Amino acid sequence: MAKRVVILDYGSGNLRSAERAVARVGADVEVTDDLGKAARADGLVVPGVGAYAACMAGIEQLGAGPTIAERIRAGAPVLGICVGMQILFESGEEHGVVTKGLGLAPGEVKALHAPVVPHMGWNTVNWPQDTVLGAGLPADTRFYFVHSYAPTVIDAQAHDARSQAGVRVATAVHGEPFVAAFETDVLRATQFHPEKSGDAGAALLTNWLGTL
Repeated sequence: MAKRVVILDYGSGNLRSAERAVARVGADVEVTDDLGKAARADGLVVPGVGAYAACMAGIEQLGAGPTIAERIRAGAPVLGICVGMQILFESGEEHGVVTKGLGLAPGEVKALHAPVVPHMGWNTVNWPQDTVLGAGLPADTRFYFVHSYAPTVIDAQAHDARSQAGVRVATAVHGEPFVAAFETDVLRATQFHPEKSGDAGAALLTNWLGTL
């Protein structure tokens, strides 16, 4: 039986492209703002594009924060994508304004320091040895990024207070190293867009589905 995946519709994100990408790898996918369905699904995808503050406002208006946090406490998988990853952290700073995030991962999101911003296009990712998302992918595998902000520092030895699982960090470099993806036992997220990354993205999503 296909795994049931909900893509959370809170007013932000490449919902249809994410829906097609997850369906492509064999999941039964629904895009919805129904928090009951989000809570019960085998897997929950939290997408996001645009401004950090706007995405957090959408999450708060829907009241989705407690649902996401409860899934993690219950050991139910969550995948964040792009700004959907960023809002999982403690805060995000844009244009001098700091917005509180969901606080489900340690660290802050700040502007990239690079000669060219936004970071737009294909880049390789340095995966940790025990990665789940990047399992089986060659070191030169490239993923598609579009962002001006990123978690630039994260303690790989830190522990998520809610999941009590060690944080595994993948990095990429654009002007400086930044967090390209991170994983705990049930919470996983990517700064890049797997749904725009062709076969590489499909392989990563297949790895994620294998955890459901």
